[in-house]
Amino acid sequence: MGDSAIAATRATAGEGGWAQRGAGILLAGLLGLTAFLAWRSLGWPLVHDAPIMHYAAWLGSQGAVPYRDVFDMNFPGAHLLHRLVLALLGPGDWGFRSFDLLWLAGTAALIGGYCLSFGVWSAAVASLLFSVYHLAGGAWRAGQRDFLLTLFLLAGLWGVARAWGSGARLPLVAGGLAFGSAVVLKPHALLFLPLLAWAGARRGRIALALTAWVIPPLAAGLWLGWIGGLLPFLEILVRYLLLLYSGLDRVSPLEALRWHAYGVPFWSLAGFLVALSLALALVRRRFDLRRGLLAAGLLYGIIHFVTQGKGWEYHLYPLALFALLMATTELDATISDGGRVSRALMGGGLALLIIVLGLKGVEASDAPWIAAKERRVTAVVADLRGRIQPGETVQVLDTTEAGIHALLRLRVREPTRFLYDFHFFHDAETAYIRGLREEFVRDLLNRPPRFVVLFERGWPRGGYERVNEFPELLNWLEGNYAVDRQGDGYRIYARR
Repeated sequence: MGDSAIAATRATAGEGGWAQRGAGILLAGLLGLTAFLAWRSLGWPLVHDAPIMHYAAWLGSQGAVPYRDVFDMNFPGAHLLHRLVLALLGPGDWGFRSFDLLWLAGTAALIGGYCLSFGVWSAAVASLLFSVYHLAGGAWRAGQRDFLLTLFLLAGLWGVARAWGSGARLPLVAGGLAFGSAVVLKPHALLFLPLLAWAGARRGRIALALTAWVIPPLAAGLWLGWIGGLLPFLEILVRYLLLLYSGLDRVSPLEALRWHAYGVPFWSLAGFLVALSLALALVRRRFDLRRGLLAAGLLYGIIHFVTQGKGWEYHLYPLALFALLMATTELDATISDGGRVSRALMGGGLALLIIVLGLKGVEASDAPWIAAKERRVTAVVADLRGRIQPGETVQVLDTTEAGIHALLRLRVREPTRFLYDFHFFHDAETAYIRGLREEFVRDLLNRPPRFVVLFERGWPRGGYERVNEFPELLNWLEGNYAVDRQGDGYRIYARR
């Protein structure tokens, strides 16, 4: 070997050593950030959507039937999971915090297992990146349905990958059960059914795959049918969720990203790393089945976000999962034998992504609006505690501002099945909304509550004055109740 060849080999080895050390520093920083954000999250309160699902689960424990006695658009999987949390961990902040962290740990373990075929660096970095992404979202994203969904989606893809490679039945069954469970949580996961059927057909086991897939939805349907909630669920699904709610307050996906905290820099960097990894995989001829399944997941994540149309940050969870996994697929190969340019691009992109998530996480861990909402819950509870006799009810007119959370703490029921009030203030000209209004007023007349708590902030818009758009409710309220107390963002009306 000539002197020039020896020098080139030594230079390559030296660059590889520096790449290893750089990756080690990156991984250490990511691990430290994960631990820091996890520690900061231990004091997160139950807030935003989670108390509503907890309250629905508590009502279920008191004999209420989902959908028939609790008007809700979420699928049965959300009700079942929250019932499980209440039964095992209780209704408090720490119980839900434990559940969220345990679910995150399970998802991170699945990510590591799926990405291990790409290399150890990829498995470690992908697991930690998704963990940081979740923890950086703040307390309001804990336990969100779209976050819970990611575990089932990834388990399903892993089952498909294992079944494709080995031909074994168990991974195919596991994948089918996982995708079926995902549908029970969010119906959009139906889009993975053709992928599962394709994998089953290739091995001559399509019947087995579809049978496994149908078990969770069938079990949920039988459960609802047994307790009397199936027909009300189907009515809400068809007449409200699909026809009315799906078109409410829709926003452009690009507009939504602009008002997400650090949304533009995060998705710009994630998109860059995904494109870089895809390009490197194609150039190196390493685009295999597992990468293909992640690409399918990316497409699903886009559809999942766009079709829901609300622009809410937690709807991006599936897209974030598959983007972060795809972004790290070429990490090991780049560290070991990549060129200077590819190493610099990937290392720099990952470093910037970690910095952005760190900044977002520090801000979100002590978000002022979370603390304000927690204070509002405490204030409403203090205003009502000791003034409600056994058997008396309280009706809240609210969405996520603290009303249902206060009732959960007080263990007080409502006289109607309506957890929110926004149903009454959109598409009021339709027969379905008119029917909901009539039912609401009828139940209030038949079972007048001791107190009515009206919250100032309506969704998607409106303040206290929104009740003026519902004349029957306004007349009943003014004729039978008077303002008793007023706090930050709410009014309590007491029965005359």
